[in-house]
Amino acid sequence: MINGVINIYKEKGYTSHDVVAKLRGIFHQKKIGHTGTLDPDAEGVLLVCLGKATKICDMLTDRDKTYETVMLLGVDTDTQDISGNVKKTGEPETDVRKIMDAIDSFVGEYDQIPPMYSALKVNGRKLYELARDGIEVERKPRRIVIKSIRVNEINSDEHTVRMTVECSKGTYIRTLCHDIGESLGCGACMKELKRIAVGDFLVSSAVTLGSVQAKVLLGNAGDDIIPVDSIFSQMRAAHTSESADAAVHNGNSVMLDEKLVQIEGEPVAESGENFRMYDSAGKFIGIYACDEAVLKNVKMFYDSEEAIKQGVDG
Repeated sequence: MINGVINIYKEKGYTSHDVVAKLRGIFHQKKIGHTGTLDPDAEGVLLVCLGKATKICDMLTDRDKTYETVMLLGVDTDTQDISGNVKKTGEPETDVRKIMDAIDSFVGEYDQIPPMYSALKVNGRKLYELARDGIEVERKPRRIVIKSIRVNEINSDEHTVRMTVECSKGTYIRTLCHDIGESLGCGACMKELKRIAVGDFLVSSAVTLGSVQAKVLLGNAGDDIIPVDSIFSQMRAAHTSESADAAVHNGNSVMLDEKLVQIEGEPVAESGENFRMYDSAGKFIGIYACDEAVLKNVKMFYDSEEAIKQGVDG
């Protein structure tokens, strides 16, 4: 089984589920999951976790996102993007100062109401399923954070605004465009969307499904796989001695004793600090947290049974 993360460039026309399904076929393994849905018409970074890396799907989903989007002024649709049915139109705002002020007013925290055409569930049913049945239900607003909005271009002829948006998890860029349009009084919807970053994962290093498949056929399957431990590169590494290997292999705690564990850099560990734990052979074990004089297991990636089968563990 392949373990790790792939930074996939999701192309238009694919759902996030489609990408996972195709990768299951390419790698011939079922244990694969993605870390944040992109609409079929959207493109860009989609982080996909394979094997043991599926344990960190939620951690990657929590990372901030950066998008490039095009907002169309004067058009309001039921899906809040250009693919939907037009609900109403208005005279597009042309005053650049008013447009900029309206956009700037959304920077920071705000309570965003999720769109009906979304995968969120209400009473066990996805909102978009209800919307397709002509049912609209009340949605609770969610507190999200717009870290920054950079306006790259305002095209007065096409009534579009091209923006780069950095935001927290759970943000709907479609809804942001809709809400900006509402504040301007003319309505707006999203015309284009590209996710250019998820945390430190950039679109410039993303690979297409076609590229991954070609490399697998050539026997270079590992070229695009990001090892699980490298996802936590911001954490210091800790290595056990042979006498403490058995403890960490079983997910047990280990005392902060230099005879048992060596810490990268300064030997002092602060309570609450997280570490990448490795055994004496350099095998990645998981994430351990300092609790006073003890390092405790937070998330385990080492599989002792699998290691025994491979003959690398007693």
